[in-house]
Amino acid sequence: MSKVRVAVIGCGSIAIHRHVPEYADNNAVELVGFCDLKIERAEELSAKHGGTAYTDYKLMFSELQIDAVSVCLPNALHAPVSIAAARAGYHVLCEKPMATNTEEAQEMIQAAIDSNVYLMVGHNQRLMPPHEKAKEILLTGEMGRVISFRTAFGHGGPENWSIDGAGSWFFRKDEAYVGAMGDLGVHKADLIRWMLDDEVVEVSAFVENLDKPESTVDDNAVCLFRMAKGAIGTMTASWTYYKGEDNSTVLYCENGVIKIGTDPVDQVIVEKRDGQVDRYNVGAIATNDAQVGSGIIASFIYSILTHTTPSITGEEGLKSLQVIIACLESAATRKNVRV
Repeated sequence: MSKVRVAVIGCGSIAIHRHVPEYADNNAVELVGFCDLKIERAEELSAKHGGTAYTDYKLMFSELQIDAVSVCLPNALHAPVSIAAARAGYHVLCEKPMATNTEEAQEMIQAAIDSNVYLMVGHNQRLMPPHEKAKEILLTGEMGRVISFRTAFGHGGPENWSIDGAGSWFFRKDEAYVGAMGDLGVHKADLIRWMLDDEVVEVSAFVENLDKPESTVDDNAVCLFRMAKGAIGTMTASWTYYKGEDNSTVLYCENGVIKIGTDPVDQVIVEKRDGQVDRYNVGAIATNDAQVGSGIIASFIYSILTHTTPSITGEEGLKSLQVIIACLESAATRKNVRV
């Protein structure tokens, strides 16, 4: 394979700011197609990066030679389009949350297996340098086990990010399935699972719409997680952090605390019980206001070129989705829910 021929389905903000620029910067990639119901968005990207613009992804599949696709669509379309792409023989990079229920996610995984293609889910928080550094520290064992944690992800809402502003699909339940929980909460559920190398086994959650009356999905969630290895902690997702973003995690360990994303300069700070403080300036965590490389595209293309399993598989995406589904059930029933 000389270059990986990539098509992008959905030409909104996540494609414009993350997927397309990172593909364009990758010498192993040729962008061959862009698809969006609003043809002008696809045409704008094709004019800049080459390839052909479409409004119908099935027509695009029939006319182009494609090796891989990015699915950058509203959440409710992730599964059907990813399944169609996998069955057409293309490797699939799907945005998160990968699906709107367990059955859809499992069908996505099976479609990729049946077609012998890769399915990767865009949980980019795992690949942010501060998160990688924190996990590296945990793996040394010097901090001991994680006893408790808090992790949060919040900003002012998709109206400040989405290409459609306040009219975005993000706010419509039939297209989005969930709000802040799907946009941000699933990222942090995935992050904590990966960072602690552990699984969430029980949740208790409040998932509410507190301040966006035109929205039919949640704008805030506060969740309690119990992990299989015993740690407990909180996860907060919010679309109402109207002054400044938050993407921070604090791990309270046997031998001290690891603070991630709490300082504007040193993104990882380790404070040990003996008084020693280690500070690491290892690069930024991406925000809506300050886009940095996610690492997702490079990892996806590397997987294809080397014929190796993606770093964030469909199975991993499913496990993180199941945490969110359990939180929604907990919020609805006002009971603790096993995952």
